[in-house]
Amino acid sequence: MTVKARMQRMFSEEGKCFDVAIDHGFFNEYSFLASIENMEKAVETVVQAGPDCIQLSLGQAGWLQQLPGKNKPGLVLRTDAANIYGSVLPSFLFSEVADNAIEHAVRLDAVAVCVNLLLLPNQPELHHQCVKNVMKLKSEAERYGMVLMVEPLVMLPNEAKGGYMVDGDIQKIMPLVRQAVELGADVIKADPCDNVEEYHRIIEVASGVPVLVRGGGRASDEEIINRTVTLMEQGAAGIVYGRNVIQHPDPAGMTKALMQIVHKGANAETALQVLKGEARVHG
Repeated sequence: MTVKARMQRMFSEEGKCFDVAIDHGFFNEYSFLASIENMEKAVETVVQAGPDCIQLSLGQAGWLQQLPGKNKPGLVLRTDAANIYGSVLPSFLFSEVADNAIEHAVRLDAVAVCVNLLLLPNQPELHHQCVKNVMKLKSEAERYGMVLMVEPLVMLPNEAKGGYMVDGDIQKIMPLVRQAVELGADVIKADPCDNVEEYHRIIEVASGVPVLVRGGGRASDEEIINRTVTLMEQGAAGIVYGRNVIQHPDPAGMTKALMQIVHKGANAETALQVLKGEARVHG
């Protein structure tokens, strides 16, 4: 199978994709487990909501792929475990890729693999490790026709706002996104910048590689929906949201509302009505 064939399973005919990430247990952080303690139930909930893809780790992908039927979301396989997400950074940082990750992805019938390209303040060794990870995965991904999704993440110093906080400085995000493209990414999974009205600059620097925007930490319904509308207007090919879906009181309703934005071009008012309508149905 070619990369193009897998991309067509991942994206709509209009080139749009909504990937729900529930791979957070990979990172050894207690706070990340909220709402995904029971992974069988979490996967079932997301599948019923019908996004394009679900992002899972090697050890949890079976919950998706063992489900019967041909209409389930595509699997995006998370390939690397990192230890950078705590409120205090450990003395030794790593982002380690699973052995034979692409072969695992092929056996699991994944549509794509996802790998970090991390940029933390004063941690050049970690960035170097990530660059090597991407380079190695690219060679194997080409051999097997696997889509390579690279996740360029620019992080704030931990002392600024605590752990796992995104630096929304567009002048830092743009070169890291471009580096991911230059390393051979087929898809980019990037953070929003501080002023989402400028996101077209990130789309431009990605040089035609589709950009899916990360959701980050929990935010209000209005903030998430308004931000998503703006990002799609700026040229994003879609979104990769995790906690703002699975930790939402109504994950199915939030997924359906976001799918309306990504695939139908719905405005914020319409999407919020979809979400409230779903909440009444499930309530």
